[in-house]
Parts: sequence; C-alpha cells; structure tokens
Amino acid sequence: MRSFGRGSNSLNSADTMRLILCICCGFILGLFIGISFPSSSLTKLNITSSIVSNFPIARDRNNVVSDKKHTDSSIKIRNATDEMKIWVPSNPKGAERLPPGIVASESDYYLRRLWGKPSEDLPSKPKYLVTFTVGVKQKRNIDAAVKKFSDDFTILLFHYDSKTTEWDEFEWSKRAIHVSARKQTKWWYAKRFLHPDIVAPYDYIFIWDEDLGVEHFDAKEYIKLVKKHGLEISQPGLDPKRGTTWQMTKRRGDREVHTVTEEKPGWCPDPHLPPCAAFIEIMAPVFSRDAWRCVWYMIQNDLVHGWGLDFALRKCVEPAHKKIGVVDAQWIVHQSLPSLGNEGEAKDGKAPWQGVRDRCRKEWAMFQSRVANAEKAYYKSKGVDSSNLTSLYKST
Repeated sequence: MRSFGRGSNSLNSADTMRLILCICCGFILGLFIGISFPSSSLTKLNITSSIVSNFPIARDRNNVVSDKKHTDSSIKIRNATDEMKIWVPSNPKGAERLPPGIVASESDYYLRRLWGKPSEDLPSKPKYLVTFTVGVKQKRNIDAAVKKFSDDFTILLFHYDSKTTEWDEFEWSKRAIHVSARKQTKWWYAKRFLHPDIVAPYDYIFIWDEDLGVEHFDAKEYIKLVKKHGLEISQPGLDPKRGTTWQMTKRRGDREVHTVTEEKPGWCPDPHLPPCAAFIEIMAPVFSRDAWRCVWYMIQNDLVHGWGLDFALRKCVEPAHKKIGVVDAQWIVHQSLPSLGNEGEAKDGKAPWQGVRDRCRKEWAMFQSRVANAEKAYYKSKGVDSSNLTSLYKST
C-alpha cells in the first residue's frame, strides 16, 4: 500500500509538469500567431481583439493597421470629393462651377405672371424688339409709331425725362417695358439695357428716335424686305424733301432697297465704303441679332451720342456693301423735333442745344481716334503695315 501511494504521487507530479509545459507551449504559440498574422487573420481565426490587445507588441501592430486604414479611407474620400467637383471651362465666365444644364446664359424682355405655371405664362413670344428713347412731349408721336408694330414686337421705352405714368393712357403701354434715367441718350441706354444676351431671343432689334413720322411705314412689310434682301443692318428710307444730310439714306422711289449711292466729289475714295455704301444713319437703325452682338461691343461707355458709329457699322458684317442698306419701299420722315437736344446746360453764353452739339462733335473725333488706334495696335501685333489701309472715315 505504501509503495503504491508513492508511485501515485510521482505519477501525478509528472502529469502536472506535462500539463504546465503544454500550457506554456500553447501560450507561446498563441503569442507567436498573434504577432505574425494581421488583425484580419485573427478575426478569421476567431481570436478576439481584446485578448490580443493585452500585449504591447500586438497593440502597436493594431495601431499601425488602424492608421493605414484611416489613411486609405481619407484618400478615397478625397478622390471621391475631387471627382464630384464641377468645372466646365465652356460655361460663361464665372459659371464654370455650375453643371451646364442649369446655366441660363441668356434672358429676354418677356413679361411674366405672378401666378400659375411658368410654362403657361406666354401664349406667344414676340420675335422682334423695338425701342424708343422718349420724352412725354412726344407721346402722341410715339403712340402713332408703336401702332405700326404688331404683337410680334416687344415694346421698350427709354424715358429721358423720368416721366412714365403719363403713358398709362395708352393700352399698349401696359404691356411695354419702361426704363427711366434722366437726360440719358438712346446709346447710353442701349449699352446698359440691350446686352446681346438679353436681346438674344429677338431676330431684329429696332433702336429708334422719337421724332419719326411713320405714315408710310409698316413694320411687318419692312421685316419681309430685310429678309428678302439679306440686310443685316438697315434703316427705312428718309423723305428726301425733309432736309436729309446723306445721299445714301434718301428714299428712292424706283426700288425696294438700295445699298450704294453717289456722294459729293472726293467723299468716297472707295465706292464700297461709307458714306457711299455700307452706311446708314443712327436715328432709326435696325439690326439683326448677330449684327447687334458685334455693334454692342463697339459702343463706348462714355460716348453717349453715337456720333461716328454709323461709319464703323461696316466692321460688323461681311460683305458690308451688300449687308447694310436702306429700305426704300418702307420709308419714314425725320421730323427733327427739339427733344433731348434741348436738355443740355446753358453755359458761356451758349444755348443748351449748342453745348449738346459741341459734345457730339467731340465724341465723333474721340471715336474716330479710338477706332484708328485700336486698328493700328492690332495690325502692329500681327506684324502688318497698316499705313496704306483705306481710312475708315472721310476727310472732314
């Protein structure tokens, strides 16, 4: 019995040692596996991160893996953000960050309602625009003129005397656009309110004075003739009995339109240049949409009377001696009524109209100089000798 007891104790001691040895080996093996494999492998082996994280080396390993994951995620987010940024160079300047489908680069003068569906606002869209620069003293004259233009025309009045409500007696005035600024000319208004992108919906733009007799004029027939003869810039013929200045703009009774004429000796060194061709006056011009886009850019912000512009219009169409003309079959009378010309300031003993006329002449000279200098600078940049080019203006 005693011998058996001693043998049993020895056996238990050996088993215990083997058990301890196995546990140690298992512990070491587990630690080795934890260090050797990434956390994703540990997950697959169902070894919880809480156990592994108790060991310093494993914690460092986890931190490295976590940082790498965060960096990769940041890169993906940044790349995704860059891909979602919008930049469209072909959009209008300033709108490059907008998707093209939302860009509205043009507008119009169509009046809209305050209620209902936008798509139902306009039963029809006028195809043409006519503007008059007016004072209330000429409202009867303008009333007669407006009635020559059908519903196919948007009516736009520029009021140089700031009086607008006085026009409410006319039914057509309720559908007209009224813009008011004291003592400003039609070219001042045109530069600021007739930007090509605003008037883009209109096929033709009439920019007329207020002192025009229209008894022999019909706008619808005028448009037909302009289209028939391919005129991009035009005006109605002027009654030759009412003191016209230029031969080119006098009405001829034997034709529908004319594009050339004969002037005083020496005025036209080239028969295809103003004032013998490619020329109209600025009292009642009519522009196609494309021609106006060019002309608008040529109007100077500070030169408000437009003198000299008539000689430069040819630069906006080609060939100008065929695309600029006078419509004889639809003619008007220049009444030469005192209007904005009398809105000047009496100074140094001069009447108000004299001060206005003096500025007109000064602006003409300034415009000539600017055009000439701009052309010289352009040709110089291209290495072209411009000294022999035909002058834009006649000698004065």
